[in-house]
Amino acid sequence: MEALVFVLSLVDCCTLIFMAVYFVSLQSGRKKENAESFFQWILPELVAIGIVTVLMFVSMHWFIFLLNLPIAGWNLYRYLAVPCGNVGVFDPTEIHNRGQLKTHMKEAMIKLGFHLLCFFIYLYSMILALIND
Repeated sequence: MEALVFVLSLVDCCTLIFMAVYFVSLQSGRKKENAESFFQWILPELVAIGIVTVLMFVSMHWFIFLLNLPIAGWNLYRYLAVPCGNVGVFDPTEIHNRGQLKTHMKEAMIKLGFHLLCFFIYLYSMILALIND
């Protein structure tokens, strides 16, 4: 059962890595149209991080749960704190008018690094769970 938890977490983490790489590639294009492409990925990213966080809580892997909790909280905060009148988290006019592109790019790179770290933690934990079964 424990190995299944980490296999699911690993698959979820691979999806999150793909999303982070996609964000970085779109932001490096620095085109105003690209910001509209972010909208379709915000909620799935929030759900994917939430699934892993809840899965680690239910399976009582406290260290990994506490590791995922800040990034899940940050994504939930970003999703809920969208100002009135904005289209979404990544409003195209706000990004370019206020020079927020660098901030969003930095955030995407931090998320990419975090998900890569989690990938190796999940992989190691999965191997340990398979060996101990």
